[in-house]
Amino acid sequence: MLDEELEEEEETTETNLSPVGVKLGSTRTVVVQPQGSVIRTHEALTCLATYQDVLTGKRRAIYGEEAANEYPERVQFMLRSGLPEDDERAEAAATFFNKFIQANDVSEDSVVVYAIPTIDNERGLSNLANVIEESGIGTKLIRSYPESLCGSIPAIGTGLDAIGRIFIAINMGSTNLEACAYRRGEQLSRFSTGAVTGNEVDRWISNYVEEETQGRVNIDQTTAREYKEQHGDFNDFEPFTDIIQQPGGGTHEFTIERSVTDALDRYVDDAVDEIANNFLPQLANRYIKIYKQTLDEPIVLTGGMACIPGLVEEFEDRLSEELQHEVKVTAPEEPVTAAARGAQRIAERFVEEESY
Repeated sequence: MLDEELEEEEETTETNLSPVGVKLGSTRTVVVQPQGSVIRTHEALTCLATYQDVLTGKRRAIYGEEAANEYPERVQFMLRSGLPEDDERAEAAATFFNKFIQANDVSEDSVVVYAIPTIDNERGLSNLANVIEESGIGTKLIRSYPESLCGSIPAIGTGLDAIGRIFIAINMGSTNLEACAYRRGEQLSRFSTGAVTGNEVDRWISNYVEEETQGRVNIDQTTAREYKEQHGDFNDFEPFTDIIQQPGGGTHEFTIERSVTDALDRYVDDAVDEIANNFLPQLANRYIKIYKQTLDEPIVLTGGMACIPGLVEEFEDRLSEELQHEVKVTAPEEPVTAAARGAQRIAERFVEEESY
């Protein structure tokens, strides 16, 4: 009788496993998990700030938008390079992630799939794995998959249709431009460059703002990122105004007409050049038949830069012109959360098939 009760309890526990998708990103972290009959998406800036409690004298930490807004002078974006490359960044990433999952009640009794960048950095990938594995979630299984594959899953059909397809995915992230051909989930001819990134766009915007205002205005890269996210638009960009505090007192109002659009134009041109003249020739040299097949299938754009309105269409037009071949480009809805949502679908399949 006791054995039967134990078996029933185990079955109940197994069916209550939570399939969780995670993207611990350089700019934003996203966790996707079921809550009842609804799939919830939680996201926050991947940053941490510490301060001294004036009552106890203890060091305390806050994360996300709260940290960035309240302590802009010392907030730490510990994954600016895409991965926690040293012990200090790994420790900060662990503190951030633990606070984040606790705040959002992520279940320990779970199967966790997390998205990883296409970067040859064994130490960084190992540190990232430790951050996830030592957080306490994913007691049944923790598994990683490429970010561009995870991000493509919501863009290609329902369920895990993308795993059975042959296509090219391009991840337009903050720290790298990544491209890969996928054959039924297998990575072919991986490509990555740090020369064309969302972070570079932020730096260009900062420089262009200084030029456009004739040196009267200097903005940091956090403000530049906000300009990009709030005003970047290939379809309907409108000039906007902002106000800064003058060093000697008073304020200065200024208008931005070109800085954001010039930076985004440069980004798309450079990204098209990298894909057309570096990645695609590499793919053709190694897998000529796959190369021909993939150009007749939609290319999937993922990552934060794919959120810019009109960027997908602009990339499609410019890449088609560069290749002198009409290509189709698509992107998932809400590219920022797509990798975590795709990872969650993979975790869900593991739970359904009890593959843990």
